[in-house]
Amino acid sequence: MSGRTGARLLRESSLGLSFLALFLLTLAGHAWAGHARHDREQVAAGLDPLRLGDYLTSSAFWVDVTENWQSEFLQFLLFITLTVWFVQRGSPESKPVGAAGRESDAEQQVGSHARADSPAWARAGGWRLAVFSRSLTLTMGAVFVGSWLAQVFTGAVAYSEEQLRGLQDPVTWTEYVLLPDFWDRTLQNWQSEMLAVLAMVVLSVYLRERGSPESKPVGQPHDSTGVEG
Repeated sequence: MSGRTGARLLRESSLGLSFLALFLLTLAGHAWAGHARHDREQVAAGLDPLRLGDYLTSSAFWVDVTENWQSEFLQFLLFITLTVWFVQRGSPESKPVGAAGRESDAEQQVGSHARADSPAWARAGGWRLAVFSRSLTLTMGAVFVGSWLAQVFTGAVAYSEEQLRGLQDPVTWTEYVLLPDFWDRTLQNWQSEMLAVLAMVVLSVYLRERGSPESKPVGQPHDSTGVEG
């Protein structure tokens, strides 16, 4: 790859690469802080601290990671799905009022209305078009379900370890998913994600960020809907 090609790739993928770097940095910070907290709790309980490598493979670390992942993907799954059918007048996060629904093949440029450079499955019909038309929500949904199940299993192990330290009985994952501990952890994240989306949808009606595609152009009236900068 030439230097010019590499520079172009970096420029054209700078948003994704920036968030990837931020994700890795914050994940590393979470691992460091979580390890320190876990070791302090271990020592306070009269137990040996864990090495960092052991902590990174423990249920104590992964229950926190998957708990956050599942709530984030649930947020995007709901946001993507609900914006098909519901609108918010004045928000750039919404389709124009009156345009709710799946839209026609011509509007979506699929099947016989596809362009020459459209993805192959957009030009196809039948099950391939049906799957590709919903591929974003299917993927988001699969990641949500997978990370939610991972939270259930790792959470059950972490909770059982705490139970054993207190000389109490461990629980199975089916028992854990019915406990207040599980739903307390889960709903804490869900409510914050719903609040964040609510704030983005409503505040973007009246507030602006010049140059951002998540904002309307600064001079657009408040009731302009589905207009991005």
